[in-house]
Parts: sequence; structure tokens; C-alpha cells
Amino acid sequence: MHNFQPDYRHILLSAQNIETSRLPLYEHLISTDIMEKILDKQFSDLYRGDLTDKKSYFTQYCRFFSVMGYDTVSFENCIGSVLPGGGALGNHADPVIKTRQDFERYPWDEISDMYFSKYAKDFEALRIVMPDGMKAIGGPGNGIFECVQELTGYTGLCYISADDPELYADLFKKVGDTNLAIWERFMKEYGDIYCVMRFGDDLGHKTSTLISSEDIKSHIIPQYKRIIDVVHSYNKPFLLHSCGCIFNIMDDLIGTAGINAKHSNEDQIAPFPLWVEKYGEQIGNFGGIDTDAVCRLDKETMTEYIKEVIHRCKGNGGFAFGSGNSIPDYVPLENYIHMVETVRLYRGDTI
Repeated sequence: MHNFQPDYRHILLSAQNIETSRLPLYEHLISTDIMEKILDKQFSDLYRGDLTDKKSYFTQYCRFFSVMGYDTVSFENCIGSVLPGGGALGNHADPVIKTRQDFERYPWDEISDMYFSKYAKDFEALRIVMPDGMKAIGGPGNGIFECVQELTGYTGLCYISADDPELYADLFKKVGDTNLAIWERFMKEYGDIYCVMRFGDDLGHKTSTLISSEDIKSHIIPQYKRIIDVVHSYNKPFLLHSCGCIFNIMDDLIGTAGINAKHSNEDQIAPFPLWVEKYGEQIGNFGGIDTDAVCRLDKETMTEYIKEVIHRCKGNGGFAFGSGNSIPDYVPLENYIHMVETVRLYRGDTI
């Protein structure tokens, strides 16, 4: 695996919905525990150190992606993690915003500085050690919906939508303002490290969107567009990661928000080739094998699964292969390696 030469242009073309000569591998997130086992090197603790430690951390982090045959490094830092009083989404904390008074006294203007104070050294270290031929995919993680829920919780947001529609609308607009400020600064200071920009914003569940499609179109997609317009002004494509059944808003995500590519698939919602067949003429599609399948299938069955997906997707625009969600630490190591090696053998790599 060690003789691979990365070339980020393959995945850049895929995000621009152009089929490439070499099928790129892509993952939204990969557990550092998985990385350490494959590299046989402990390095995760270095992330919490100074710039020198962070450079050592990202050296190994980038090395993992190169060793495994990826053209890019997936890396983001989430906005939700710096929101004062946040955690109602990720950590089930008590919502910090329940009323108009909470909203008005919230320190919105401080969030951008908080983000860069916490994460600037990460991006600086990543820039310094980025291997030749590679760039990153990511940026400021968390989309509008997730950031709102960090402050209100999902249930709390539903109550606000019924009790105070004006506050409901203002929350999305204010989070949009805050996230836009972060993205504007990020693109200016760190956009050169990245070839494809993205954030994750899980808008749906197994059968539908988490709030009405009308609310998403009215309150969320306009905020996406503001950020994506900034990304496009730097001639970068934008990849949206969103779990769930979101077919009823895809046309708006493509036509109004302006996404260039989409990631996340789950077989019980729709097999990945269905996404490609429906939207391959308009956007790039990233994903391929349900993460559950990576966990559960034997190697022979997984090989056939992957070959079938590639066969059905080939010729339908930009495409990058990986799991439909991510590679958390509970994915069996040998199964993840087999997934990667199957794709690499398909594309003719020497491994």
C-alpha cells in the first residue's frame, strides 16, 4: 500500500461531477483508533499538544490516508463544539435557548473568534505537513440545522416552532449569520489547504426529513446558499453530508443552495446506486457501501456488493467510493481494510 501517489485532482473532478480515470476513495470520518491500528503507531494524544505536537499528529493522520490509497485528507472542526452552552444535540445538555430572552442575550458576535482561537493551530499544522499531491476535504463542520439544535435541542426546537414562529425563523437566520462569518474567514485564511469544502447537517431520518420540507426550504436552504456562494467564489466545489431520507428537498439543495456533491447513504433508505441514477446528471455522489454492511458482511459477499455498486454507478457522473456514513471504531478492522483493498484492486493499484 505504501507506493501510492496521491492526486487530489481525482476527487476534485468527482465533486465537480466529472468521472475520473481513477475511482477515488472517500470517507467522511475515520476513527483515529482505526488509523493507529493500521499504522501500528499511537499518535492521537498529540492532537491536544502545542503546534509541534499537532504537526506530528497531522503527519501521521495524513500518512494514514496516503498509505490507504486516498487522494485527500478528510478533516473538519465543528462549529457546534465552540457554541457557548451548546450540547443539546450532541450531548443532550439542557438547551441554552428556550425563549426570546435567551436568544437576545446569547453571545452571537463572539463565536467566530472562539472558533479560530480554538482551532487555528490545527489548520496551520495541517497546512505545514500536507503531503505532495494531497489536499483536504472538510472545513468548519456542522451545518445550520445541527448548530441550531446544539442550542435548542430537537424537541425544544419543535416547541419553539409552535410557540414562537418568529423566534424559530430568527434562530436559523442568526446561526446562518454566525456560520457565514466563520466560513468567510476560513476560506480567506485556510481555503488553500482544501480542494473540496463540506459540512455535515443531518436533515432526515429513515423515512422523511426531521422537520417539514417547507421549513427546510424556507429557513435552512437560504442559509446554505450564503455559505456555498462564498465557497464558489473561491472556485471550490461544495459537498453536503446529510443522513436520512431527503429526496423531497434534493432539487432545492441542488438548484437553490447550489451543492455540487452529496454524501451519505443507507440501504434501508435507498441503495447508493439509486442516488447516483437519480442525481448523477446534476451532482457528484460520494459513498457506496452501507456502514452496516462493512460491519456485518463476510469478505466474499462484500466484494460482490462493492463490484455491483461500482458497475451500476460507472458512467453516471462524478463518483467517489467509501462507506455511506463513516468508519467508527466499532467497524471490524479487517472488514474496513477489505473494503479499501477491493476498490484499489478494481482500479489497478499495486497493494
